[in-house]
Amino acid sequence: MKILVVGAGAIGGYYGARLVDAGADVAFLVRPRRAAVLAALGLQVRSVLGNFDAPVRTVQRDALKPGYDLILLSCKAFDLDAALADFTPAVGPQTVVLPFLNGLGVYDRLDARFGRERVAGGVSYIATTLGPDSAIRHDGPTDTVQIGARAPAAQDAAQRFHDLLARSPGVRALVPDIGQALWNKWVMLAAGASMTCLMRGTVGDILASRDGKRLMNQAIEECLAVAAAEGYRPGAEDVDRIDARLLDPDSTWAASMMRDIASGAARVEADAIVGDLLARAGRHSIDLPLVRIAYCHLQVYQRQHRADGTATP
Repeated sequence: MKILVVGAGAIGGYYGARLVDAGADVAFLVRPRRAAVLAALGLQVRSVLGNFDAPVRTVQRDALKPGYDLILLSCKAFDLDAALADFTPAVGPQTVVLPFLNGLGVYDRLDARFGRERVAGGVSYIATTLGPDSAIRHDGPTDTVQIGARAPAAQDAAQRFHDLLARSPGVRALVPDIGQALWNKWVMLAAGASMTCLMRGTVGDILASRDGKRLMNQAIEECLAVAAAEGYRPGAEDVDRIDARLLDPDSTWAASMMRDIASGAARVEADAIVGDLLARAGRHSIDLPLVRIAYCHLQVYQRQHRADGTATP
């Protein structure tokens, strides 16, 4: 299976490395600066599930040609336009695009561009960061991936990709209802990101406060209401898993968006994770008072930061 991984950052680099280890034919679409780093140092992954240190094959936009079976897309949601411009020349008549992105708005965009039958679904539960030394660090042992076809035409590519990734450490599942899996992840992430960004703390920090548990439950219920209105309310077991993540008083988890804010990042995924959920709630006349406050907070943060990442006076 010929796979193009768009980027070699925290997510794309990590799963690309796992695919290389699994014997897949992988190329990384990168910009010249990242290509130079990879040529000099190789791709480096540090993980309790196994390290990776090896040279990898890179390609740049001008050299792309059709012929890839699958394109793994793992950019931030706000970089989707640039990523589309970069990888579209590699899309051939049978190519399937598999995004590991937050939210569901990306699927609307990709479906409009390539057709629903060419866009598979992917969910990843993992915490990875790209360090200043260019090494990708996997925090903790959690690495769960769910993959599924959203239309029959993508079934074969989804199966083949799953079979390759299943050779790597971690939990890998080919799920029959990837739409539900995507909503389960979005509910958890939207509720968790709303609270950890708004409160600027971990789940454990929030639950240690007087009203933290009540507010976290409210955020979960608000997000569940939107999923239900869209026809994707998580089942009892899925809700239990969401509660286990967001109502654990010993948890040190916080959304990656909160960590981006803590580092002063110029851009965050507020619109894809929280704003789009609010827009869908509005179509069903559902009010999300706590999530709305969190989104306002995120919009203020974005307004206070210029494109270069520095705060406005």
